[in-house]
Amino acid sequence: MPVPSADFKKTLKRLSETEKEALLLRAVRRDAELYETFRFELLADVTLGQVQEESADRIHELFNVAVTGRLLNRSLVKAVRASVQEAARARRITKNKQLEIDLLVYILRQCIDNYSGQFDSVYDGFYNATARLASRVPALVIKSLHEDLWVEYKSELDEVLRELHGRKKSHNLKFELPRKFEISV
Repeated sequence: MPVPSADFKKTLKRLSETEKEALLLRAVRRDAELYETFRFELLADVTLGQVQEESADRIHELFNVAVTGRLLNRSLVKAVRASVQEAARARRITKNKQLEIDLLVYILRQCIDNYSGQFDSVYDGFYNATARLASRVPALVIKSLHEDLWVEYKSELDEVLRELHGRKKSHNLKFELPRKFEISV
């Protein structure tokens, strides 16, 4: 992101209210994420819960679209990637890291609850994508959240990791998949 220069700031201060409003409206029409950020920050009726619900709906829709694809495994990998991007987008809009982690856990739940049969497919892309996400989330919880919140995620993440380790493909992974979410104080 470019840093606004002093001349730019002075010129911006000289603009009238209507010119500033027109400039701002033009900017939010071009950038959907900027619009969502301003909507969250400026409107009192847009809450964190509402942004989480909207993001979860979009993630759910990404997985529903994946099911209609001809190559299910490849479509599910794309859905996982797009869903992770949606979770990151929600974090950028709200500046809330716990929201991103909650959405990532929701993605893992979607994968395991609805598509775990694809883990045994001859194609291992979906299993690998899910396992990578599952190995990333515990580190993100420890890095981003206060240690009092770690316990809230332990049982959920342990269950996901146990499910992934229960598959034959867990031995062929090219990265380390933890056996359980280690909480060390």
